Amino acid sequence: MITSALIKELRERTGAGMMDCKKALTETDGNIDKAIEFLREKGLSSAGKKSGRVAAEGVVSSYIHMGGKIGVLVEVNCETDFVAKNDDFQSFAKDIAMHIAAASPEYLTIEDVPAGVIEKERTILKHQAINEGKPENIAEKMVEGRIKKMYKDICLMEQPYVKNPDQTISDLLKEKISVIGENIVIRRFTRYQMGEGLEKKEENFAEEIQKQIQSV
Repeated sequence: MITSALIKELRERTGAGMMDCKKALTETDGNIDKAIEFLREKGLSSAGKKSGRVAAEGVVSSYIHMGGKIGVLVEVNCETDFVAKNDDFQSFAKDIAMHIAAASPEYLTIEDVPAGVIEKERTILKHQAINEGKPENIAEKMVEGRIKKMYKDICLMEQPYVKNPDQTISDLLKEKISVIGENIVIRRFTRYQMGEGLEKKEENFAEEIQKQIQSV
């Protein structure tokens, strides 16, 4: 039986219209998880619209690597307290914290990278290309390609997701918005590492986290 309470819950979880929710539940015999999947395609097409809505609720999630050598705090926002308490949303926030521990991003988005950092890197990369014997016009193109690669290394939203490298964190976020039905924002994060600055140790920790994730 398709009750009004069931329709309301689906509507709150997906952001879809009441009639769409009723149809989805009817088509899936009242199975709310299947109904969410039924609405997912519509949700994907409207994820961009949801991204403009205010997200003032959410959680601060954490991840501590075994032994307490690396710790991450990340703030992930949503629109309602209802979603903030949702297991799927909280699991997403935890996954983002784990990813940050493993991938060690320096910035949240490309826009957060200071212009001075980009220009300094651009100059270094151009000199490298010219020293490799490349003509200046070719060197310029190589620099742009290497800058894009740099963004994937240092910007969280551009990084390949550690659990699924075929998907970026930006793509994962859009997918989660479409499934949950609310705007979701990864607002800020802090990554702590014991003895930070010891490059060899940092590399070993990253490898350990990658192995731990792969074994899950």
